[in-house]
Amino acid sequence: MFSDQKILVQIPAMAVAVLFIASVAVSCSPLKRYTDVSLSSSGLQLSIPDETSDIPDRFPVMQESEANADTVEGPVIMKAIRDSETGEMTATDVIPASRVVARFRNIAERLGRISFSFDVMVPQELISSDFQLRLVPEMKAGDETISLKPVFITGALYRKRQLKGYERYRQFLESIVIDSTAFIRMDQLETFLQRYFPDTYAMKSDSSVLSVPEAENLFGVNQMTALEHYTRQLRKRRNEWKMENKDSMFRKLVKAPMEYDVRLDTVMSSGEGSLIYRYSHTMASSPGLKKLEVSLSGMVFRDGVCVAEMPAPGNLSFYISSLSSLADSTPRFLFKVIQRTVSDRTVAFLDFDQGSAVLDTLREGNASELERIRKCFADIRSRKDLVLDSIEVTASCSPEGSWEYNAALAEGRAKAVRHYVTARIDWLDGGAVRSASVPENWDYLQKLVLNDTLISEADRKAILELSGSPDKDMAERTMASMESYRYLREKIYPRLRTVKFHFYMHRPHVKKDTIHTRIPDTLYMRGLEALKNLDYRKAAALLGPYRDYNAALAMASSGYDSAAISILSGLGSDDARSDYLLAVLYSRAGDSARAEEYFLRSSTKDPAMRHRANLDPELSAIAAKVMEDIGY
Repeated sequence: MFSDQKILVQIPAMAVAVLFIASVAVSCSPLKRYTDVSLSSSGLQLSIPDETSDIPDRFPVMQESEANADTVEGPVIMKAIRDSETGEMTATDVIPASRVVARFRNIAERLGRISFSFDVMVPQELISSDFQLRLVPEMKAGDETISLKPVFITGALYRKRQLKGYERYRQFLESIVIDSTAFIRMDQLETFLQRYFPDTYAMKSDSSVLSVPEAENLFGVNQMTALEHYTRQLRKRRNEWKMENKDSMFRKLVKAPMEYDVRLDTVMSSGEGSLIYRYSHTMASSPGLKKLEVSLSGMVFRDGVCVAEMPAPGNLSFYISSLSSLADSTPRFLFKVIQRTVSDRTVAFLDFDQGSAVLDTLREGNASELERIRKCFADIRSRKDLVLDSIEVTASCSPEGSWEYNAALAEGRAKAVRHYVTARIDWLDGGAVRSASVPENWDYLQKLVLNDTLISEADRKAILELSGSPDKDMAERTMASMESYRYLREKIYPRLRTVKFHFYMHRPHVKKDTIHTRIPDTLYMRGLEALKNLDYRKAAALLGPYRDYNAALAMASSGYDSAAISILSGLGSDDARSDYLLAVLYSRAGDSARAEEYFLRSSTKDPAMRHRANLDPELSAIAAKVMEDIGY
């Protein structure tokens, strides 16, 4: 009886006002609570865990199964309980109290890797079912600031809303139609074609292929108009709109997207008490890195929107200790013998015409070689520690031709080069340049033949035997009958026609013929510097050949423990640092008895080593046992 009537219910204005105020108070109370928290002193606590004792049972700690963050893929769900209202399994970690720990710590660097941990405590008042806490740690290493993977603590209601948004978006995607024929009223279209275009309708069961003009004739304007007429245009446009607006619909429906590049995303059910999460990180060390500083920022999200920022706790400092601090910085010197007289030489390949001693300076190869020789003279003159005394120019020929002819030819070529040098280098005393000659360069021929793989083994053996013959003309005639002779003439002989420059100099500040002096070993010092900068690969390569204490330290820092023990055992050193390093190495090898022995020897020689052991994880337990045994 009331179907055609409109019912009007009047609500008093005061009641409306009361309902509105109540609804606003209910909807804003969580936001107000978190805003008050963000403005107060209550908030996150960042601390270094106490590694000397276990955490009591009343302080359960959320901790990763893997220390290396790079191996964690996607969200990790922690311990689960069944929700009493919904019956669902929900991950939860609840802690009732807090702890007080240090703000800095020494950590050990080993094999170029550094590992450290810190605890993040979230107070009870920051935990709510409909909120998500995002904790973002940052690490400052030297001048570089690195963002570590964040930690998400998600309320059960917040996660439920997240999943609901994804479900709504999935339904939206499923509503998009891919087959365009779904929008055509096919029954009505077929009836229309059968009645007015029977030829076209007959092609329904015809598998033949029509050309484009034939299709245009069959499907004229009227037929295309009919197709448009029987298409559900509104549904088609709606579907096209959906396809074009998938991204915007995702943002609308999924207000709080899940993020997978995080260290941990754990779902919290409502509970009492605070939460502690232990964050562990392993990283590669770098040369010169001495300190790490960790800071933390936190935000509170509701439905994907940040509603409050949590007060940042104080920073933590980690001071990096490494075995490289045990390096011996004593300078190392080399003993060097310095001669008063010095000599140097260079070879020029100058081309002469066959049988000629005339030097063609315009020939391309000769011009470049002579320019190089002029630079050699200029370099010698620029030296302040050397004085040029004399120069010897020696020319040589190949075995081709008679010995007498080659002797005269080589002498003529040497004099031609000497004349060129004295004429163009004005600061040279002409008497300081002398010439010499080698008629046939058989010594160099032997070296070339020995190292040439294209000459047969039989010819190589015969040529080497002929080189020792006193009759060089006979030797050259014998070689001319060999299978390799053409190769010798074209490839080997031209390299025997050389001009050598031999420079004779002296050091003006040296009065004796020979003096002995000490000079810094720069190569060793570079290796020591690399060791101090934690560049162990370079340090081991540079210091290894010296086989001293620093070489053993570089090997131990690089993980070559057996090599380090071998070096130290061969030194027989009575130094406290050597004994300490041996204690570390034997501890790594699992020989606790020898590790205790060498640590006791080291701490007896240098009591500071007792405190040093607290910095090295290999010796901390061993040192405590040794000190207890001796009653220290």
